[in-house]
Amino acid sequence: MTSEAGSRLRRFASRLRPAAAGAGQGGPPAEPDVEPGPADVVQIGQARPRQRVTVVGEVRILALRPQGDVPTLDVELWDGSDALHLVWLGRRSIPGISTGTRLRATGRVTLQRRAKTIFNPAYEVIGTARGPHG
Repeated sequence: MTSEAGSRLRRFASRLRPAAAGAGQGGPPAEPDVEPGPADVVQIGQARPRQRVTVVGEVRILALRPQGDVPTLDVELWDGSDALHLVWLGRRSIPGISTGTRLRATGRVTLQRRAKTIFNPAYEVIGTARGPHG
């Protein structure tokens, strides 16, 4: 190993040591993986193509649209500002998702036939129009 590479490695290791030492000895806790909160949620009307977003809304339309031999579940999510399609390839249904269900979904926005779409989003069922527990 050259002395320049060794120097860079030592500098890098020295930056890591204080954080690791503080976390194990009652120092500040390590940052946990944080789920997107209300501050991270983007209104669907503000979402732009190629942007990774987290949106919250209500399922208005649920459709099974086969593409060739592959089943495709298409859900239209509405938040009051605009609609967004959530598309799961290879799925005929998802337990807990029906019209009126409130969802939080995360993924990259694309335009498909001029409609904002997220393919295979990560999602969380928040509740239904009737309340958080159905």
